[in-house]
Amino acid sequence: MSSKCAVPTAVATPTRRTPATKSRSRSGTALVKGDRSELLKLDRQLCFALYSASLSMTRLYQPLLAPLGLTYPQYLVLLALWEQDGVTVSALGDRVFLDSGTLTPLLKRMEQAGLLRRQRDTVDERRVHIHLTPEAHALKKRAAAVPECVMQATACSIPQLMELTAELQTLRGQLRSAQQVQGL
Repeated sequence: MSSKCAVPTAVATPTRRTPATKSRSRSGTALVKGDRSELLKLDRQLCFALYSASLSMTRLYQPLLAPLGLTYPQYLVLLALWEQDGVTVSALGDRVFLDSGTLTPLLKRMEQAGLLRRQRDTVDERRVHIHLTPEAHALKKRAAAVPECVMQATACSIPQLMELTAELQTLRGQLRSAQQVQGL
């Protein structure tokens, strides 16, 4: 465990493709052609792997964000605003994949905590811009250690994490495209 990180780091070594994992990959192809009941096993579900990994990731962040007084969704909002301050609520929602029913109360709590201010657009009052406060800018320095702690906990190298992130972003894009085609 790093002295800066409040969570234990993984002790595992990075996964490598061995003959056993290669054969599992090939058997997946065989499953599609063969016994379809095998496809209904929980551990064969991509959705479950993503869901359980997401839960684990959120749990990992909790002790890292608690000293900052942030929840995981608030951290995501700050990450987006540290990249681009002054965006509209709708643009922010698109960026962090939160609908207005979830985002609006979150932003109100963050405003009450002194991290941001909401300002109506002078031309179109339906539009609300979000601006960070000096407190939120100062919090960025304290949050800088969080990604390093997460990286240590994953026991992945930076190239592995970049590759995994890119693959998940590609999957997200493909799923969003499929939803649009289906009218969802």
